[in-house]
Amino acid sequence: MLRFSWTRFLAVLKKEFIHIRRDRASLIMAVAMPLGMLLLFGYAVNTDVEHLPTVVWDQSQTQESRDFVSSVRNTQYMDPDYYVSGYKQIESYLDSGKARAAVIIPPDFGKQLQEQQASVQVLVDGSDPTIARAVTSAVQMLGFDKSLKLQSQRLASMGISGGTTLPLDIETRVWYNPDMKSRNFNIPALIGLILQNVIAMLTSFSIVREKERGTMEQLIVTPIRSLELLLGKLLPFVLIGFVSLSLILVTGIFWFGVMPMGSIPLLVLLSTIFLFTILAIGLLISSIAKTQLQAMQMTFILILPSILLSGFVFPRETMPKLLQLMGGLLPLTYFLEIVRGIFLKGVGLQFLWQDTLALCLFAVILLAVASKKFKKNLD
Repeated sequence: MLRFSWTRFLAVLKKEFIHIRRDRASLIMAVAMPLGMLLLFGYAVNTDVEHLPTVVWDQSQTQESRDFVSSVRNTQYMDPDYYVSGYKQIESYLDSGKARAAVIIPPDFGKQLQEQQASVQVLVDGSDPTIARAVTSAVQMLGFDKSLKLQSQRLASMGISGGTTLPLDIETRVWYNPDMKSRNFNIPALIGLILQNVIAMLTSFSIVREKERGTMEQLIVTPIRSLELLLGKLLPFVLIGFVSLSLILVTGIFWFGVMPMGSIPLLVLLSTIFLFTILAIGLLISSIAKTQLQAMQMTFILILPSILLSGFVFPRETMPKLLQLMGGLLPLTYFLEIVRGIFLKGVGLQFLWQDTLALCLFAVILLAVASKKFKKNLD
């Protein structure tokens, strides 16, 4: 039985590097695709609700109504840039999507304020529940704040002070992401998602390409062992994975300004474990698929559940138990906990060991299954 030969292994490794160098499409995918996906998702996946176009029907046209519109603008949630003179025009703006909210101020708004019985109607486009909830909450807080100030002024004019002190003061502080920017939450997660998509797709094509081009037969008649062929084909993609990881980290930190609060060496170490897990998945797909089209289809079957069930977009705690269990079968689920913990919370391995252990188990099991499935034949 042939022993492991470094000469044969290096020959396969050299062959794979030459093939990747000549394959311009793979090179572009390995370098440009991670940057393109990070920029695309970094700007597009944004759940921050701010500066929504708003239409105003000011029937009062007084200083009080103008002050109220200025207060609406100062919330940063709504931009009252459109002014109309009728309800039909408001319907037109909301129906067309040109405006997402409407503020209707009654004719006697100034008089109502003096009588402490003022009312303003706010219409919100509820087709997007996230936007509707944010705007509704902002308007309610604005109304509460204005009411408190007016009540304070009224009591002060009567010579009464301290009457508006609230009996309960709730002090709220936000940890880890005090500005509550969705970019700080999404950019770290994109590291895992992009690594998974790019590396799994490139790796899954590697062996299938040999089958389609007929070069697998040439490898079969050589004395190269399966392990030598496997390692020789995988190691270039390990290097590509580290290049992609470096590009994503540098772009996320210096372009988007999302600085990791924790240890970067720890992040790189745990990303390496995740990288080998994804390489095993790609190898498993390439061993099963007969064509590159099948490999691409299998990769996309992995991508969609990863986006929906891993916690990338939706919090897993709000999902039904069955979907939580399904999400627990995805390596990306645990890596997202790791990368967000390091980026946002700055925590170390003492808090991430369970997710790290799960990731290690995935890597060992998937590598073992993929290695067993991989055979130096065409079956």
